[in-house]
Amino acid sequence: MEDYNRNCTCEQNEQTRADMFERIKCLNFAITELGLYLDTHNDDEKAICLHRKYSKEYRELTDKYQKVYGPLTIQFPCNKWRWIEEPWPWEGGNF
Repeated sequence: MEDYNRNCTCEQNEQTRADMFERIKCLNFAITELGLYLDTHNDDEKAICLHRKYSKEYRELTDKYQKVYGPLTIQFPCNKWRWIEEPWPWEGGNF
C-alpha cells in the first residue's frame, strides 16, 4: 500500500509542476497580448486591471515555481544549475 501511495504522490507532484508551467505560459501570453492592446487602447480600465492582475499572478507563480523546480530562463539567478542534474528532453526529461 505504501508503494501505491508514493507513486500517486509523485504523479500528483508532476501534474502540479505541469499545471504550474502551463499556467505560467498562459499568463505570459495574456500579459503580452494585453500589452499590445493597451498600446492602442491606453484608456481601457478593464484591460489595465487585467494586465496588473495577470502580471502580479505571473510574478507570484514564477517565484513559487522557481523555488521548487529551479529557474525558468537564464535571466533568473540561482546558485545551482539544476537542469544539469535532470534528464535532458532527448533522455526522457519532462521539459
